[in-house]
Amino acid sequence: MPYTIDKSIIVLEYNPLIIDLLLLVLFGVQHSVMARAFFKNNLLSKLSDTFKSATYCIASALCLVAIVYFWQPIDGYLWKFEDGVMFWIFTTLYVLGWSFAFISTFLIDHFELFGLHQGYRVLKNLPEPPLKFQVRYFYKFVRHPIQLGTLIGLVATPSMSYGHLLLSIGMLIYVLIGLYFEEKDLLKTFGQEYLEYKKTTPMLIPFIHSRR
Repeated sequence: MPYTIDKSIIVLEYNPLIIDLLLLVLFGVQHSVMARAFFKNNLLSKLSDTFKSATYCIASALCLVAIVYFWQPIDGYLWKFEDGVMFWIFTTLYVLGWSFAFISTFLIDHFELFGLHQGYRVLKNLPEPPLKFQVRYFYKFVRHPIQLGTLIGLVATPSMSYGHLLLSIGMLIYVLIGLYFEEKDLLKTFGQEYLEYKKTTPMLIPFIHSRR
């Protein structure tokens, strides 16, 4: 591809570290704030519940476009494998990680997650189904397989430049902070049912249980 995380679309004459950090903060704040109940119930209170998920996804897409378009490379590599065994190990993990995240979206209803089912029900004049807590497949081993797969895909790269490392660390911090607040919302929504699930299923690392 002509442009990658190590070859920018547009070159800005400014400190690349500051620009990249600002882009990560923009992405993290938008994702975390817009996902919270207080934002939906206040700033989006006049917007139908049907369109809130789609609005969130559009805003997220715009932030992601900003990262892709304005991200500035940072010289140097932590590791770089262009062939051989390590290249294929990292490439395999990369593919498995993103595939794991993608498949996980379908296990909780991919089209509901991105606001498409909500719009379809409005067009067909169908009622909103009641919320139902369910644990299927990957969710039996970790509570957040989408985030786990995403982190694997970010870290398992044959070429880990310092710019890529910054992105990976930034996203890891975002995921951990975001999941802290997301789990609070899930506890409010599903109560004791989610609390029991939380006690028996690790958050991100399979087979490692929290004793709290």
